[in-house]
This record gives sequence, structure tokens and C-alpha cells, in this order.
Amino acid sequence: MKLFEPYVQRSQTLRNRIVVSPMCQYSAHDGVPNLWHTVHLGSRAVGGAGAVVAEATAVSPEGRISAQDTGIWNDAQVDAWRPIAAFIAEHGAVPGVQLGHAGRKASVWRPWEGGGPLPADKGAWQTVAPSAIAFDHDWHVPQALDLDGIRKVVADFHAAAVRAKEAGFKLIELHGAHGYLLHQFMSPLSNHRNDEYGGSFENRTRLVREVITAVRDVWPEDLPLWLRISATDWAESGWNIDESVRLARQLGELGVDLVDVSSGGLVPHVKIPLGPGYQVPFAARIRQEAGIATGAVGLITEPAQADGIIAGGAADLVLIARASLRDPYFPRRAAQELGATIVAPEQYQRAW
Repeated sequence: MKLFEPYVQRSQTLRNRIVVSPMCQYSAHDGVPNLWHTVHLGSRAVGGAGAVVAEATAVSPEGRISAQDTGIWNDAQVDAWRPIAAFIAEHGAVPGVQLGHAGRKASVWRPWEGGGPLPADKGAWQTVAPSAIAFDHDWHVPQALDLDGIRKVVADFHAAAVRAKEAGFKLIELHGAHGYLLHQFMSPLSNHRNDEYGGSFENRTRLVREVITAVRDVWPEDLPLWLRISATDWAESGWNIDESVRLARQLGELGVDLVDVSSGGLVPHVKIPLGPGYQVPFAARIRQEAGIATGAVGLITEPAQADGIIAGGAADLVLIARASLRDPYFPRRAAQELGATIVAPEQYQRAW
């Protein structure tokens, strides 16, 4: 079973090709993870995944999606993350964290509270973006970042990477997808700048390249660095798969080890052809044409499907999202269905 072959990146060995995808829990207070995060992430490590990546974790207070997002901009947050990362590692999974900045999609209600923009009397904060263009007609109008603001974003990612190391994480994924700040700079639909950060492909991708460089400058050479992208905006004149391949070709030299290939999220009201593994062809094309490892994500729900993605060479890893929410032990069920052997924790071995 290809799905259960180990996978090595730099000094880290994933015991299999299944990664728990970062999924926001919207349950932190002042950016500090708590017992919910400990159990949520820890149970998926016990469940047998090769790596467990903590949710989109804000590099600054204004970079949070919701007021309940986790963060990694201060020492209290580092102290809270440290035992979580240690528990994940203790139970055989590589502990990772996704670093992000929500940009114009920040300052919103939690999904179960409606998910729309917060009103001023409920704690809304000023959002930022490459250009002063709202995500939707009834959303906050963001403040266009000036050059000092852009430099602060880069510095915040740089500092967050230092703290991620201090917290004990062994893998960083940078969030450049789903319409958040780095993606906003990349897409011409949200980036109308006329300076060195707008217009041409090289200018629109300048920020993501600067963030990668700043993070790799302080992230240990022997630890992996991933980038999540949206391969397409699913919208005319938006970011597309050709540009994704072009960017991916530059990433290896910058120190990125894998591209986690998702799609969409930049603009609302687009038609996305949802179906099992609908984003896998994007991962396959980037892997083939850019010569970089990829992770496939999106409606990957069955063990045989996941194994086929790896065996067919479409991706090096599969990232399991909602299927992992439904079943923390997805890797153990997959092993049983595929006839693979996966070692249970000593405490659970009498059940196997």
C-alpha cells in the first residue's frame, strides 16, 4: 500500500502519507490554544496520521480570521502550543502548524454564528489587503497596505516562525490559499496595485516570495517548509493553474519542500465543480511540471481513493480534512481496509 509507505522530508519522517489538514476550530481566547486543541490535535496523532498540522494560526492579532482563532504572536501562545506539539510528536506524528494572515477576510463571526463580517459594536477591527477592495458587497472595506505595512507582514511571519520553533513544531505550512492575505496579493482580482507589489506576475507574487525567504531564514534548515496555494480562483481573469505552476517552479530554490494544492476562496459566488478528489489534477500537474512535491486535498474521503492518488503519482501526500473531523482514526480504518499494518498505542493494543 503506497499510502502507508513512510515519507522523508529533510530530517522528518512521516510514518505514512496521511496528513491531518489544518482546520480552524474557532475556539481560542486571545489567540491561546486550550484543552480543546490539545484533544482535537492529539487524538488525530493517536489516530495514526503521518503528520498533524494545526489550524491557520495568525501571525498578528489583525491577521486572525475570527476573534477566536489561534495565534503565535506572543509568548503565552508559544507556551500553550508547546505541550500540544510535544504530545503530537510523542504519539508518532510530525507536529506542524499553518501560519497565516486573513487580510480582507479577517474580523468575521465564527461559521456557526453566520461567518459574516463583525459589526463595530461586536469587536470588528480594521482589515488590510493589497487594495481597498472588499471581499463581498456587504463586507468591510480593507485598508490598502503601504510599504511599511507590507514590511510588517513579512516581519510578523518571520517572528512567527521563530516562535513555531520555540513551541516545538517540526513543520511549517504557510497559508497562501483560500482568499487570505498572501493569496490576495497573488490574484489580479484582489490586487489592483501599481507599485512593485502589483500588476505583473513577478510583482503579485513578490510578497509570498519575501515571506518564504524571511521564514526560511530563521526556520531550521533540517525542517520542512510547505506552502498551501489555491491553484485557481475559479473566476475569469483570476489566479489560475498556469500561474500556480509558474510559481511552483520558483519555490524549491526558495526552500519550500511541498505545495499543498487547494483552490478557490478568493471571491464569492463562483461555481466550483465539487466532486471526489476534484483538486487532485491540480496537484498532479504542479508535481509533474514544476518538479516539486505536492499534497492533494479536497473531498478525499475513502482509503482506496487516497491510496490511488499516491500510487498513481498525482501527489506525494494526501491531506485529510473533513473526513478527519468525522473520524479521528481515519488512518487506522484505512490500514484495516487496505490490509496494511499500523501499530496502535500500547494503551489501545488489546483492541487490535
